[in-house]
Amino acid sequence: LQDMARSRSARAPCPPMTKDAARAEEVARASYGKLVAILARRGGGDIMAAEDALADAFERALSIWPRDGVPDNPEGWLLTVAKNKQTDAARRGARIVLTDEVPEMVEISEQQEITDDRLRLMFVCAHPAIDASVHTPLMLQTVLGLEADAIARAFLISPAAMAQRLVRAKKKIKAAGIPFVLPGVDALPARSTAVREAVYGAFSVDWLENADDLTREALFLAATLVDLSPEDAEAKGLAALIAFSAARQRARVVDGMLVPVHEQDVALWDQALIDRAARWLTEASALRAPGRFQLEAAIQAVHAARLVSSRTDWRALSQLYVGLNALAPSIGAAVAQAAVVGEDVGPEQGLAMLDRIEPDVLRSFQPGWAVRAHLLAQSGQHQAAASAYEKALSLATHGPTRRFLEARLAGLKLS
Repeated sequence: LQDMARSRSARAPCPPMTKDAARAEEVARASYGKLVAILARRGGGDIMAAEDALADAFERALSIWPRDGVPDNPEGWLLTVAKNKQTDAARRGARIVLTDEVPEMVEISEQQEITDDRLRLMFVCAHPAIDASVHTPLMLQTVLGLEADAIARAFLISPAAMAQRLVRAKKKIKAAGIPFVLPGVDALPARSTAVREAVYGAFSVDWLENADDLTREALFLAATLVDLSPEDAEAKGLAALIAFSAARQRARVVDGMLVPVHEQDVALWDQALIDRAARWLTEASALRAPGRFQLEAAIQAVHAARLVSSRTDWRALSQLYVGLNALAPSIGAAVAQAAVVGEDVGPEQGLAMLDRIEPDVLRSFQPGWAVRAHLLAQSGQHQAAASAYEKALSLATHGPTRRFLEARLAGLKLS
């Protein structure tokens, strides 16, 4: 939140972080997307102006809340300030100087209206007039509030290049007068693909950044897509995938260290969320329209079955990865298949699969080095495994992952 305020204005330094400032930051993370959506619709689809008004509101919260306390209705407070800024800008054509006057709070809109606004904004970002390559990044920023640098890391491009793409896309939305409405039945399927990718992107960034709130947000949006398109098998597959993964959230990192899924304590898994995921996956299968998200969800369902069977069915996972790599090949799926084959058949076979992946693609892919190190260790090649673990560590930026790799490296029997 302080970074957001600083990027908007250099008028005054942000106050030191206090309990109320921390609360302001928490509200900012949780509310950003819904407030931008409301403000953008109110402003005729001008996303940049909505973000500008909201940044002013956050900046003012940082000034007032630490002094006077967090209001009972913080979202309503932020929305009121931001709406006033929008009105001032519309009337005067320029920003006015902030004051310390406390605004009269209004209640935030009904939840259904908020949900509709957020969906409208997502479908605006997926409009065919917008470059398809920026659909997902645009939704990640405007609806979920991710910073350009975090999005850039996920898409493996520079933060400056990503920021430029996002600005161009927002200007295009305003210039083209793209309507702030849900698309009609005919246009819904095409744009739904981009929206599903954005929700999946939020879920993936959560795994990269260890931001648990994004998984909850992605699950909410996926469930909303299911409600919007109940006959969309891939929407249900996506919801199932995220729910299966979210069910293991508490077991994923223990004592600051990453725990692989097959080693996690199943007592920490959320049975109710697993059951919900299983229902979505069953409903998706009944629609007989297989797709990537359903296959990924089925892989997670096999892992979840360990809760009952006390074992991981590596053969079933191997077969599912064959299907996934045939339908939606990716470096992540190829490396995961090699890891699963190594557990199912033997480390030599897993290493052989890794060797068939293009070396230039694997060179900077940290999970590939981690899997190679594990398989080398399993085959007794401890010196080579140590080198691979060191390479994986050089590429790892996620603290719990680094500690996991360090522990595996330290556990090798080196002569």
